[in-house]
Amino acid sequence: MSYKLLELQTIYPNQLWLEISPQAKCDAWQQTSLQIYSTTAARWRAFLNYLSLNIFVNWLKDSSEFSDITTPGLDDLATFWEVVNGCNVTVNNTKLVIIPKDKSNPSEFEVEAEWVNIPDWAGQYYLAVQLDLEQSWLRVWGYTTHQQIINHASFNQLTRTYCLENSFLIEDLNIMWVARQYCQPQLQFQPLSTTSTERTQQLLTLLSHPNIYSPRLYSDFEEWNAFIASNVWRRELYQKRANVSNPSHNFTNLSLWLKDTFEAGWQHVDALLNLQQRTLAAQFRHDTALTTARTQGAKLIDLGMQLGNQAVVLLIGLSPGIDDKVNIRVQLYPTSGELYLPTGIKLSLLLPSGATVQEVVSRNHDNYIQLKRFKFPFGKSFSVQLLLNGVIIKEDFILDALIGKAP
Repeated sequence: MSYKLLELQTIYPNQLWLEISPQAKCDAWQQTSLQIYSTTAARWRAFLNYLSLNIFVNWLKDSSEFSDITTPGLDDLATFWEVVNGCNVTVNNTKLVIIPKDKSNPSEFEVEAEWVNIPDWAGQYYLAVQLDLEQSWLRVWGYTTHQQIINHASFNQLTRTYCLENSFLIEDLNIMWVARQYCQPQLQFQPLSTTSTERTQQLLTLLSHPNIYSPRLYSDFEEWNAFIASNVWRRELYQKRANVSNPSHNFTNLSLWLKDTFEAGWQHVDALLNLQQRTLAAQFRHDTALTTARTQGAKLIDLGMQLGNQAVVLLIGLSPGIDDKVNIRVQLYPTSGELYLPTGIKLSLLLPSGATVQEVVSRNHDNYIQLKRFKFPFGKSFSVQLLLNGVIIKEDFILDALIGKAP
């Protein structure tokens, strides 16, 4: 056990602190790598959840007090982690929901609403878990009950999460173990909505589209709860999004662009921008970082039914550099016939881990926005994400290791 971990245990003696061994990290990564996820963010979410679940369950098993411990199988858990953060474990007939985070110093306990609203998912107790992979420790910094979340948490409409202030959490898990022997918390729910088979099939088709980065934020949330609560529909959504036969289906291969070959949905920039917009985009053609061998592709992005079927044009320009990197510029334009972008649309550059590198937000009367020009190495991938009023759309790009190389 590291000295740092011993210090933390001394400072916060009521919290549960557990060491994360290198082998535990390796095993968790290998196990989650056996599953296929539609995005790198979903895979990272699965890794954190599986690691947390394993370490906590192993700690439970070390005590003779907990004789009956059950968890879902990894294949079933993958269908949850594709779309939500969290997992559950039943200990001696008490259902716990574990919510892990790897960010530092959480100021409040955030629980995605599905774990509270869906009867079969909800637990009597919710555990706030923090991981520090660099320092190799995990802590349970508090717990709460289902009723406390219902009564005292605020609801974030944008992220669809319940947010509970730290003051409502109890640090010492021993209090929970004692309390459950005398009185199991009673769970109360609003009934889930019902949808027709036809509408459910429509949702399945819509939410399995590779451009839908976060399905839980895209559709009507009452419909979503009813849809994802079904084991059958959840598994079918996972299978369609994971696309087991072709897991890289949603990556746009930029190496083809240099040969004037655009994949489905992408076309030459002039085909989608009107005269005025092409004038604005002229900087692409005069950008000193983009040589005469540069290529520009454009794609019409439908922002969805929730936003009145608004659409925008995403424009990507690239050129091989002389330092084994590719010069890339990303811009966003309104569609032909529109003068301005929707106000408040966020354009972001993401790494495969899901980390945001840079972002820009449109203001009133912006006729385009752009990210700062960036360089990206060969053989790597990145993502461009659009966010507006809770609707998230992500485009994934891969830079073939041979891009720009002479044959």
